[in-house]
Amino acid sequence: MKPGIHVAPEWAESPAVLQPSSDDRKSGTTGTGALSFLATTGAEAMVARCPRVAALLPRIAEALEYQTATAPGILFDLAELGTEEVALVGEVLGEGEVNALAALPDGVLAQVQESVLTGLWRVRFSDAAGRLIADYAEVSAIPQVIRRAAAMTLPELVIGEPPPGAMNVMPVLAEIRDRVLQRQPGDEAHTISLSLLPMTPEDIAFLQESLATGPVRIVSHGYGSCRIQATAVHGVWSVQYFNTSDTILLDTVEICDVPIVACAAEEDFRDSAVRLREIEDAYFR
Repeated sequence: MKPGIHVAPEWAESPAVLQPSSDDRKSGTTGTGALSFLATTGAEAMVARCPRVAALLPRIAEALEYQTATAPGILFDLAELGTEEVALVGEVLGEGEVNALAALPDGVLAQVQESVLTGLWRVRFSDAAGRLIADYAEVSAIPQVIRRAAAMTLPELVIGEPPPGAMNVMPVLAEIRDRVLQRQPGDEAHTISLSLLPMTPEDIAFLQESLATGPVRIVSHGYGSCRIQATAVHGVWSVQYFNTSDTILLDTVEICDVPIVACAAEEDFRDSAVRLREIEDAYFR
């Protein structure tokens, strides 16, 4: 299968990317792991020492009960908590299937991690030196920083002269340009399947050059993975699906606000609210 247009940006491998803190115990990486930790004697004592976390959880659950897919994110500042309290929140949140990086001005980098409760995210910001400067939980379909970073891109696509050997890239670029000009916020995604087109290596190279690399990278893990890269053109994304052997199955360009495969749905909020209430009742009361 031919390579797609995804090119990982240099900042995606930057040493400034925040790594999980030693206080964010990896036992919380899955829902089962989080519950296993919370059921231990050590966790019971930890919960007793962290009353502010016990007070925070019902507020997050309430936000999950009323949040909608199109509403702005509801933020909960974790920087106000102590080290042990943040560690306990990390145990409850765990790590879900979606993670992302967003590059912002002045070297600021946002690391986004979905929790095991879909629609509840952990968002951490580091400065150019890799220092943590903000840390919060957010209830939203996709964190607002992803939308903000994706908006810091070019308003339209400029198409240059194709190289020798190009075959199908010009109609593809023309379709992308037209859709970008027509698109309104909230419109349904328009998808172009590159996998179904006879694209030459010259076509792919010129497509990469024309769209360039944008400031957001998202990976969704499940059966295989979905890798999403913002381009330098506003509303244009590379979306690629891989199987468990890391072989590309589907290579697409999406013109949309944010690809829906990365976003939580309204029913996800309600399900997560129920699960969080159950965790709260079982371990925090």
